[in-house]
Amino acid sequence: MTEIVLGASLVLLYLVFLAWHSPWEGKLTQAEIDHYISIIERLPLPAEELEAIVSRIRPWAQMDDGKPVYMFNLIRFFPQLRTFPGAPEFKGTPKEANAYYEKSITWLWLTHAAYPIFSGTSQVRNLINIEPERQWGELAVARYRNRRTFLKLLAHPAYAPMEPYKFIAHGHRTYGTLLP
Repeated sequence: MTEIVLGASLVLLYLVFLAWHSPWEGKLTQAEIDHYISIIERLPLPAEELEAIVSRIRPWAQMDDGKPVYMFNLIRFFPQLRTFPGAPEFKGTPKEANAYYEKSITWLWLTHAAYPIFSGTSQVRNLINIEPERQWGELAVARYRNRRTFLKLLAHPAYAPMEPYKFIAHGHRTYGTLLP
């Protein structure tokens, strides 16, 4: 009897994980995209950068296929914390501000079925000499259940106060989304 209960519990646990992890919502509609973008446009970031972000996110969202998304990010920390109107006051280094951001959004990430797959510190210089002036401090690959999940996370009320910590810390570049 114990084996049956254990087996049923494991199957149930797997089904819960599968529901959390798998895309099941279908493609984004234009109304959903407009809704999320209207919230993202109010993030407390410098206006120029916010416009640039939205100009890249909107067409990316419109290409939604409903499948999981893997983002590849290259991070270059600023030499010192960057300031801009509305930026949070933070005592620490850019790397510490980014760590605060990542720690603060971890639960939000997990509740949106998103998580980092890999994150690490760069150990080498730019070996192929593309943009030799750039030295990347970290790189990260993150998985999102789908594009809707990513937009929901950015539009979540708990996200807005945390986003500026990333912007005071580094020049974040998402170099692409990788589809399975």
